[in-house]
Amino acid sequence: MNKPFHSKNSSAAKLAVTNLFLLLLGLTACQQEGGPAPAPPPPEVKIMTIVAKTIPDEVEFIGQTASFRPVEIRSQVTGIIKKVLFTEGRDVRKGERLYLIDPVPFKASVASAKGRVGQALARLAQARAELARVMPLLAEQAVSQKDVDDAIAEKLGTEAALVTAKGDWEKAKFDLRNTFIVAPVAGRPERSQLYEGRLVSAQSDLLTSIHQMDPIYVNVNVPESYILRRQRELAAHRVERPDLFQLRGMMIMADGTTYPHEGTLDFAGIRFRSETGSLSARFKFPNARQRMFPGDRDNHPLYSLFPGQFVKIRVRGYMRRDAILVPQRAVQQGPKGLFVYVVDEENKVELRPVTASAWHERDWLIEDGVHPGDQIVVEGFHRIRPGTRVKSVPYQSASPSSDAQGSEVVSREKS
Repeated sequence: MNKPFHSKNSSAAKLAVTNLFLLLLGLTACQQEGGPAPAPPPPEVKIMTIVAKTIPDEVEFIGQTASFRPVEIRSQVTGIIKKVLFTEGRDVRKGERLYLIDPVPFKASVASAKGRVGQALARLAQARAELARVMPLLAEQAVSQKDVDDAIAEKLGTEAALVTAKGDWEKAKFDLRNTFIVAPVAGRPERSQLYEGRLVSAQSDLLTSIHQMDPIYVNVNVPESYILRRQRELAAHRVERPDLFQLRGMMIMADGTTYPHEGTLDFAGIRFRSETGSLSARFKFPNARQRMFPGDRDNHPLYSLFPGQFVKIRVRGYMRRDAILVPQRAVQQGPKGLFVYVVDEENKVELRPVTASAWHERDWLIEDGVHPGDQIVVEGFHRIRPGTRVKSVPYQSASPSSDAQGSEVVSREKS
């Protein structure tokens, strides 16, 4: 009884499979009649066109601050320190007394020298009187020529003795005046090396040093490689600058803050240091005073800069002509160095090696590899490779932030 029912279901299944096969065969035939599937659209990339510009070409060097006038204080006389008359670390005026050397022996020397001057004056008066007495007698032949010659020699000898006595007197008075050691310049003294009761030797023992701190110097060492490169660029008119001593310097402190005053180039060395291969240069900055806290010595607030600080000096004044700038994101790093993707006239991508030497705000300064008019890829690198045809869209650069006003070029010197 069940056998006819089974045959009926099997026939229906075979018919369904046959219909499905015919449907798939029809679809395949339709695809073959319509041709291959359409190619995907070219990837979209953002590009920018290279434009040559004239930009400030600035470089940074490590510098160290130094006093405008560091003066060593030494005694002109040998003696015992009786008093230290200044406050260490506080400003002193020019001519202000710093030390007192015990003046007692020097007062005695002045009195003794003054007495010798008096004795010389007395002998000179006697010699002049003797010469005046014998000269008329020579005409009367009452004395010999030898007596007259002796009188003249005595007069000359006493005059010389008087000159010597006066010199000793001046030296004694000079030593007495120098028992007070005074500040030769206005500035800020260091700690005293010697105190009351110590014996100091003339012109040898260092008592202290005074630093004239306004203005203040910053010494920098300029690498030879940088100087040679600058000479080539100036000779090729790729870079322009004013007179050497019109170059300006901007100081960047150790915490990254910028000193509010610009400095000027004050000195350029003429001899390379063999141990560093660099040439010394010096910038001069005004050293402004600033009040750090309410009790800061009232009329003498602290200086902003102190000798011995390490800072960065950004040199301003150089201008680079026909500079080629490329956004940093457009420059890629490959096994053989830096490169960019360039889009040609057929909208195909080309890999182009480049030489980048410096940063200018958010851009690379390109020395070689691309030229004005080239179109380089700035965004969309993951969708392209050399030879890929692309759809180009203009790249819109972000506006620079307010804290990046002005142009900055920080050169990377190769060691």
